[in-house]
Amino acid sequence: MLGVIILNWNGRKLLEQFLPTAVRFTQGSDVELVVADNGSTDDSVEWIRSCFPNVRVLELKENLGFAGGYNKAINETDYEYVILLNSDVEVTDGWWQPLLAFMKRHPEVGACQPKIRSYHKRDYFEYAGAAGGYLDRLGYPYCRGRILEKVERDEGQYDGDPVEITWASGAALMVRVSAYREAGGLDERFFAHQEEIDLCCRMIALGYKVMALSDSVVYHVGGASLNQGNPKKTYLNFRNNLLLLHKNLPAGKGRRVLFVRRLADTLAWGMYVVTGDWKNAGAVWRAHRDFRSMRKLYAPASEDRLPLERKLIMLSKLGL
Repeated sequence: MLGVIILNWNGRKLLEQFLPTAVRFTQGSDVELVVADNGSTDDSVEWIRSCFPNVRVLELKENLGFAGGYNKAINETDYEYVILLNSDVEVTDGWWQPLLAFMKRHPEVGACQPKIRSYHKRDYFEYAGAAGGYLDRLGYPYCRGRILEKVERDEGQYDGDPVEITWASGAALMVRVSAYREAGGLDERFFAHQEEIDLCCRMIALGYKVMALSDSVVYHVGGASLNQGNPKKTYLNFRNNLLLLHKNLPAGKGRRVLFVRRLADTLAWGMYVVTGDWKNAGAVWRAHRDFRSMRKLYAPASEDRLPLERKLIMLSKLGL
């Protein structure tokens, strides 16, 4: 059975906007819609139970973050497949059926995602996920349909057969629960941002595939919890990206990549300083400081994890 789990934290406004559509289009004998509440202090839970009594509610008592919240929700349920669905995603008619059918046909796939368009600019891809994610040779994330700040209009250029990718977006991330658990679930030390990329990297290292499908479409608001440019988001993105490289690259390769990568991040820090954006400059500095401390918590990947290395340099002829 498939569980579609929406993680909520003080998000009644988003639930009022998007839960009715999720309820309408997520029905069937082999699917269940769940809201996992991350210790909200507003009246989210009471509102759900009053307006949508058929929606299953899991009360997690405290804010465990994206990673901790989903880990606990999955541990407290018994689904074969789960879709981690952001509370600011508008689903469409029939959105989950192609994902479930594909996963059932392909046991080698650990995770997949639908096509993700922008809620506000509906003909365009959404920044975080678009038509499937990759990592460049320095570990910076990008997507089919988005490179840096440039987001493409969806004109069907990525439609067709499912495509193997490096990471699937946490906005609408479908996982095979057995693969999720084998990989260790989401890393709760990340708290939020890029933990789904880290998870996908670990699945790939175990031999699973991560795929993007174009016959399922959802619309994502994006930035509902933290807007782009928010110093906290900057901090988490910089810190967590360094951590996932340290964790997942073989030690020898990782040292070289991280050396160049930290130089590149220094340039980003300099740009914030030059433009007078001291809050984001401070966020980058703190991210690198905390990475140096937190990396001691992880052992680098062993040198024989070549499938992951190949993913990290996908589309690049350059060695590391």
